Amino acid sequence: MLLPVSVVSRLAPTPSGFLHLGNAVNFTLTWLLTRRAGGTLHLRIDDLDRARFRPAYLDNIFRTLEWLRLDYDAGPAGPDDFERNYSQLLYLPTYEAALQAARAAHPQAFYACRCSRTDLARTATAPNGRYPGTCQQLALPLSTPETAWRARVPAATQIRFTDVQQGPLAVPLAEELGDFVVRKKDGVAAYQVASVVDDVRLGVNLIVRGLDLLPSTAAQLWLAAQLPGMASFQQAQFLHHGLLLDTAGQKLSKSTQTGQQRGILAEAGSPGVVYAAAARLLGLPQTAEESLGSLLQALNDSSGI
Repeated sequence: MLLPVSVVSRLAPTPSGFLHLGNAVNFTLTWLLTRRAGGTLHLRIDDLDRARFRPAYLDNIFRTLEWLRLDYDAGPAGPDDFERNYSQLLYLPTYEAALQAARAAHPQAFYACRCSRTDLARTATAPNGRYPGTCQQLALPLSTPETAWRARVPAATQIRFTDVQQGPLAVPLAEELGDFVVRKKDGVAAYQVASVVDDVRLGVNLIVRGLDLLPSTAAQLWLAAQLPGMASFQQAQFLHHGLLLDTAGQKLSKSTQTGQQRGILAEAGSPGVVYAAAARLLGLPQTAEESLGSLLQALNDSSGI
């Protein structure tokens, strides 16, 4: 499948942990596909989760990109520039406006949820860990204090799209995520909303993710149909690549790092391990692993993606 004529993509790290091999490989794949297409690459740092934000994690993003030799065309030059000019906190009114517009246009799209953390902890032990819709029938006003907003996802909802690498896909959103949160109890937009709004604001039309994020893609495509002015997100192309697993066969994740794990910068002697993993995921020859330049050349010479 062909990529957009004028590719606009993004690197979208979160400063909630030190970046691991999986993050580095995703960034490298995104960089390669964007550069091959002669496109524009943004650095978009998702920092709404301030509970897990640490300055060291933010600094690690820039140091990791420099180590990988991945440049970008737009975005913050460093941590200070990010905090002053690019933080998602600066766009909170924009996210809120999008939610209020959706509320007005689609009054039944969201409902208020007053469940406590204890209630939600019990939900985590339910089948699939999905929210069971406890508050859906209460019909609480969305203006009710101390309530989150949840998406009202019909039981049979299937989100269909064609993936650049995987081909036609159908994601059962209700089964995968259920009635996911779109606005937290503190009044701040949830990740899925901010991600859609930011991608539309930046004009992103190619999103490269791991297969584990298929449910997020489905949620965001559903949201784009509810949020006025966000229809262009539904025209974006998605590439969901394979995942990197640890020695126990589990997906690498920042959230499972121990205190001794300091991310890919501390664990790898050179970017070669990242380039090798990217080459494998792209089906490129072993000779492509030597450098970022050789990876790009091999991708240019290939008949694949």
